[in-house]
Amino acid sequence: MKHPVDLRLDVLAQAYRDGQRSPREVMSILRERALALNPAFNAFIYLLTPEELEPYLTALDGVTPASLPLYGVPFAIKDNIDLAGIETTAACPAFAYRATQDATIVARLIALGAIPLGKTNLDQFATGLNGTRSPYGPCRNSVHADYPSGGSSAGSSLAVALGLASFALGTDTAGSGRVPASLNNLVGLKATKGLISTAGVVPACRTLDCVTFFTTTAAEASRLLALTAEQDPRDEYSRANPLWNGPQAFGVPAAGFRFGVPAHLTFLGCSESEALYHTAKERLIAIGGVPVTIDFSPFLAAANLLYDGPWVAERFYVAGALIEQQPDAVLSVIRNVLQKAPSLSAIAAFEAQYRLQRFKAECDAILAELDCVLTPTYPRPVSLAELADEPVKRNSDLGVYTNFMNLLDYAAVAVPVGFMANGLPSGVTLFGRAFTDQYLLSLADALQRHKKLRLPGGRDIRGTVPSAAATHDRLSIVVCGAHLDGLALNHQLRKRGATLRETTASAPRYRLYALADGKRPGMVRDAEQGATIAVEIWDVPHGEVGSFLAGIPAPLGLGKIELSDGRWLTGFICEEYGLAGAQEITALGGWRAWLAQRA
Repeated sequence: MKHPVDLRLDVLAQAYRDGQRSPREVMSILRERALALNPAFNAFIYLLTPEELEPYLTALDGVTPASLPLYGVPFAIKDNIDLAGIETTAACPAFAYRATQDATIVARLIALGAIPLGKTNLDQFATGLNGTRSPYGPCRNSVHADYPSGGSSAGSSLAVALGLASFALGTDTAGSGRVPASLNNLVGLKATKGLISTAGVVPACRTLDCVTFFTTTAAEASRLLALTAEQDPRDEYSRANPLWNGPQAFGVPAAGFRFGVPAHLTFLGCSESEALYHTAKERLIAIGGVPVTIDFSPFLAAANLLYDGPWVAERFYVAGALIEQQPDAVLSVIRNVLQKAPSLSAIAAFEAQYRLQRFKAECDAILAELDCVLTPTYPRPVSLAELADEPVKRNSDLGVYTNFMNLLDYAAVAVPVGFMANGLPSGVTLFGRAFTDQYLLSLADALQRHKKLRLPGGRDIRGTVPSAAATHDRLSIVVCGAHLDGLALNHQLRKRGATLRETTASAPRYRLYALADGKRPGMVRDAEQGATIAVEIWDVPHGEVGSFLAGIPAPLGLGKIELSDGRWLTGFICEEYGLAGAQEITALGGWRAWLAQRA
């Protein structure tokens, strides 16, 4: 077999630019390697033939590597996602059809220069979290032969973990893009619902499905998301990506971020899973995080709705006709999962939606005070032998911490945290509000870099450390006067959903004045004779910033304020003309001190 290729995005791009590799050579090597490994792992349902690969390779002839962001990058496609001219099976031969059009995400990646290697194995109809429910053979773990790969995006995780693709596409309805990532030492990005188009994807639950990325690093997932998060007219559930969640949001998380830690966690008796989770918690603290204990019961209650409620009927929508006409064409374990679907009523559907909305209100209120939540990706790994003995129960064990995510419309990323004594990888999940994907990836990147855990293939994490600060769906605004906590105008922040981030001080380069009306201060930069002024930082939802800004009367406005720790944040500044008749109060050090003196 030819020498393996380093498939990290930046390494492969450099090899192409330097002329050390060509796309034809790379795809030939990977196809040969995939053919050799597939009998043991069952990762691929179908590998493209050299003739089928040729059009993609020909399209890159005469194109400079630097002109396409993903020039010659090999990727794998879960076989419930369409690739034109190739059968889509959803791991059910009787359901298979030849796709006439690429899925939107596949078309986008090919346009960026990426090359599909093949279609990957999955739990049939994407119903399962273990990777063994396939007539094309069970997918074993990439590291330990006694354990499954995880599913349903089983083969996609293996394609990356075994060094057969730079990244792979999966899908995630209940955890299918996160569980196999954590079981194979990968990053699994389950972006906000609708952020990546599902047009051309065989539905599991149409209202919940997400296309996912499997990568070796969070930085690579960030790059792929930035390249593909576009609203798609082919997909009625597609959503536009807010500008605050663009590539500029990926960076180094500022110290002081608040992450939720469930008050009660189950690891189903696995002390190693528990220890690795706490290792991740300590690493988040080490990079500046502040743990906050939260009630996790409403999240778990929402999770129970996925298979105990009417969403099972939504799964039946795709496979139901086949089950009724050719029951033996569908695996018995899948039939058993879906068997109650026909008896579910519209009344039950609405009742479940009402319950879900109640849980969401509770969960959203918890998340409003946090930057993210840290959970295990799964309580404990389950072995192939355990799955054979209790297929439904052990599969359910894997989904304890994943089933609620899409029901509640949250973003999530699974990230490796270490290895168990037997060598099996383990991971944790960071999740947060919709459209905080790049911020969550920033935290995942910081976790990966903190201890420099080895990547699949034994390689080290590399690449430039982000130079910018990570941002999310809230803008930090520095206030120095009547908007301070508890003062007259603080309600203008709170009614917009703002939360107090921290109490701090400006750099010693400002003067503070009580304006002529005596109700407001004016803060003016004076690098030569300025002093430190007491301030607060409030996080305001981006959607509310415009109305807040519009309500600020002259001579005040929002500009950039330098803080004592060197950060520059948006905050209140005063125009020079507004100082007419003002009283300088710089020596008091802040507006509260001046109010106390007046009192």
